[in-house]
Amino acid sequence: MEKAQRLAHRLREVILNGKLIANTNFRDALTQVTWEQATQQIEGLNTIAHLTFHVNYYIGGVLDVFEGGDLEIRDRYSFDLPPIKSQEDWEQLQQKLWDNTEKFAQKVEAMSDEKLASTFVKEEYGSYAQNVEVIIEHNYYHLGQVSLLRKLIDTLKK
Repeated sequence: MEKAQRLAHRLREVILNGKLIANTNFRDALTQVTWEQATQQIEGLNTIAHLTFHVNYYIGGVLDVFEGGDLEIRDRYSFDLPPIKSQEDWEQLQQKLWDNTEKFAQKVEAMSDEKLASTFVKEEYGSYAQNVEVIIEHNYYHLGQVSLLRKLIDTLKK
């Protein structure tokens, strides 16, 4: 269970409340971002809102498997963000990410070492532990993008 607790801690760190690795986390990075900023398109880059949706899409999809469902997520849909037309829409998207992350972390914490080592859906997808680690690394990658987009948006305001 120690490994499960470490993985859950790392997930919470990148999304909800950590500062050790990146000196920030998604919650901190998205604080004070307005819905207009979150949806601001800069050249051909993804928006902050798109990246937030994308990260939550994968967390939610893997969480479905943890809860006994099927793996139904597909890469081609991972940026299919519904329109964000208000601050309320933006805050709801963020809240989904916070809620799914906490549920995901709780499911991981409850996993035995045997479960973590077991096959995730199909042999070709690796183990549960590998998939949790991939989610964590994926989130750090996109956290870096969000941080850079925030800086670009701030620069464009000046």
